[in-house]
Amino acid sequence: MTNETQPRVLVVDDEPGMRHMLRLVLGKAGYPVEEAANAEEALRCQETNWFPVILCDIRMPRMDGLTLLPHLLENQPGVTVIMMSAYGSIDQAVQCLKLGAYDYISKPFQPDEVVLALRKAEERRGLLQENRYLRQKTGTTDPEIHGVIAVSPVMQQVMGAVSKVADSPLPVLITGETGTGKEVVARAVHEQSPRSSGDWIAVNCGAISPHLMESELFGHVRGAFTGADRNREGLFSMAHGGTLFLDEIGELPLDLQPKLLRVLQESEIRRVGDSRARNVDVRILAATSRDLQQEVQKGRFREDLLYRLNTVELYLPPLRERRADIPALARKFADMYAKRSGQAPIVFSDEVLHWLDTQNWPGNARELQNTVEKLVLFRTGETLTLSDLPRQQTRRNEVPGAEDRSFSLKEATRQLEIDFIRRALDATGGNRTRAAELLEISLRSLQYKIRDYDLS
Repeated sequence: MTNETQPRVLVVDDEPGMRHMLRLVLGKAGYPVEEAANAEEALRCQETNWFPVILCDIRMPRMDGLTLLPHLLENQPGVTVIMMSAYGSIDQAVQCLKLGAYDYISKPFQPDEVVLALRKAEERRGLLQENRYLRQKTGTTDPEIHGVIAVSPVMQQVMGAVSKVADSPLPVLITGETGTGKEVVARAVHEQSPRSSGDWIAVNCGAISPHLMESELFGHVRGAFTGADRNREGLFSMAHGGTLFLDEIGELPLDLQPKLLRVLQESEIRRVGDSRARNVDVRILAATSRDLQQEVQKGRFREDLLYRLNTVELYLPPLRERRADIPALARKFADMYAKRSGQAPIVFSDEVLHWLDTQNWPGNARELQNTVEKLVLFRTGETLTLSDLPRQQTRRNEVPGAEDRSFSLKEATRQLEIDFIRRALDATGGNRTRAAELLEISLRSLQYKIRDYDLS
């Protein structure tokens, strides 16, 4: 006897035996079931019925499940699609998730696996419906999702992908320009994952000396090198049962990359000076502002490591491509600094919001954060106006030397570098390390240029 309170399920599979088995299993669990023997029949079923959940096989004649999936999602927005295949692989599972599937099940599977997947999908759908109801009832919409501002459609898509990959143990590579909020998104993946109760360990690979990096990541035993007077646990051991975030993974020394690859493949580490390997249970998230494909071509990054890290990629667009997020980001930063300094809540005038929206923000959200910090510091009242902006912030973004009739490319390049370095130092409050990150050069290169251009 079926329970009509359970959602109607459409089973799409070209094998009659599989459809019959799923009808029996799901019917016993209380789910009303409809069947479709191929993709065309599934689309016809969608025309006349609403199916909250669809179980869809991947290998089918004529139109396969991966081709059918976008049509199912387009025809009934909000539908939960769970893909099935007897030829499962990690790449195939990732492709399904990227196309919008909620979950992926490998055949053969136990009946309980299917029922559990449906119940997890129902729980998620119920939470989303409750969230929408509460927002409509209160008349408010919270733009922040697990610490990430997602007002713009492109960031809502990013956070949708985050919710899909969070449950998976697969590594995730987060890419995007410096300052786009890659660590914030990585933290959101951790907080939505089954590892959220475990430790979150973050390390910037570019901030650690290369000769200390191996010991920092993997630990060492006493006597492994001069000064190693005791055993030391590395970051992988500290993150056991949790998540390790490797920021600026492109800075990882080439000789350490095979060891990271071994962790990804074998889930084991070897401390410096230790004769035995140790198992670790760590989910690895990585981020980079570099083009790792180019780094591979230049011989600075291993191709096999890139493939392992890039199982799932989340790209964060620059702030100039998601301007709808700027007001909410600015308010978030303003509230943070006002609370930190014990000040009253801050209101942005329309002219300031317009000014913020017209800037290029080469340093992205990080530059916006530093600008808002200055606004809070220099404000004269509870409402921020353009008069509160430091004078250098209101200068027009003119090309250096535009009025100069000289055709010297060398001098134009020099003037351009000087202007960008000044803007980066201004945006970071004089912090040279952060300015170097904005400029995407090493700290040493920035220090040389500051000295050569007499910008100290």
